Amino acid sequence: MNDAEIKMNDLKDLLDMEVERVNRPEFIADDPVQFPRRFSDVRDIEIVAFLASIIAWGNRKMICRDAERLLHIMGDQPYEYVRDGAFEQLDPDLNIHRTFFARNLKHLLRALREIYRSHSSLDAFAAAMKVGASEAPAWELVGHINRIMADGNDGEADSRALPQNLSTTALKRINMALRWLVRDDGIVDMGVWSCIPKSKLFVPLDVHVGNTARELGLIHRKANDRKTVDELMVPLRDFRPDDPAIYDYALFGIGINSKKIK
Repeated sequence: MNDAEIKMNDLKDLLDMEVERVNRPEFIADDPVQFPRRFSDVRDIEIVAFLASIIAWGNRKMICRDAERLLHIMGDQPYEYVRDGAFEQLDPDLNIHRTFFARNLKHLLRALREIYRSHSSLDAFAAAMKVGASEAPAWELVGHINRIMADGNDGEADSRALPQNLSTTALKRINMALRWLVRDDGIVDMGVWSCIPKSKLFVPLDVHVGNTARELGLIHRKANDRKTVDELMVPLRDFRPDDPAIYDYALFGIGINSKKIK
């Protein structure tokens, strides 16, 4: 075994140890994953997973505060709220989270309402679109939702609702939602979707995960974009081909605790 292989084995051991430390039920209380976990109907779960992930940028306490407020706006009945079109009554200037307003929420929920008119769930819609057959399921799924969103909003795209630059975006927030919905170890993630194999999930790449991955030598590109998340997934898929996104917990845990990495 050469030095590079020894280093990668040591790195895998470190990441596996961090996964065991972070991927625990105690993680849920301070994370946006707590919100979809409150529901039992897959339609409620997937709606809240998408909404909580879409506003998941910035301070975690603020994210959770605003997700709580959004659930209150929806009367804690997300699917009924979407199906009945109650969101149309919202003041478009109502602030939901930072630069995400009710006008952006309306654009997205119109698309979801249209999807639910033809499919029993978003999981069923993704299956019908053969999203799981793609090598990049999150990007494939967002492309289909963006098309429906534009059709339902007079051709208007909305990058506040979902990213439009699919050739370059790392799709951090949607990859996080898919981790919640697809991974099925029963600890933090919920595993309620069957349309995507967990082997095809991507780690949600944000600034902290990117910085940690660079310090560890897992990636070398400076930008946190689609090419970089592709680069990151190469070693992670080598470590756990069946479940590479589990290492999100390790990279998050190391980064959040500001450990000195040697």
